[in-house]
Amino acid sequence: MPLELPPGGLLLGIGCDVIEVARVRGVLERQGERFMRRVFTDEERTYCLDRVHPYNHFAARFAAKEAISKCFTTGIGASFGWKSASIYHGGRQEPLVRLDEKGEQLLREVGATHILVSLSHTDTVAMAVAGLIRVP
Repeated sequence: MPLELPPGGLLLGIGCDVIEVARVRGVLERQGERFMRRVFTDEERTYCLDRVHPYNHFAARFAAKEAISKCFTTGIGASFGWKSASIYHGGRQEPLVRLDEKGEQLLREVGATHILVSLSHTDTVAMAVAGLIRVP
């Protein structure tokens, strides 16, 4: 099944992030639920904790949130919080982005209609690339 977007779309912003899995694992081991609840949505926590290697998946989602915030040129802060974006999976298991109200407002403000995201990880490193797209 090919990826289909209407013709004439524009790339408005791009962001990427790379993080060491050990760094995320260390914070999760030190801060546990406190960190998890501050950074990840319920659907992300459920997905990651169901994996054999949850730290890799948490790290990839952490990188995705950073990459998305870089697309918006805001970073993580008042305009775009840690839980403003939640990563979930579509029908082909592709990563998709669900935005909260703050995220949706920011998407409208920059004139974008979609966020595309790609995640990858190894045992030691996780990364994400995100793009803000406007389609007519």
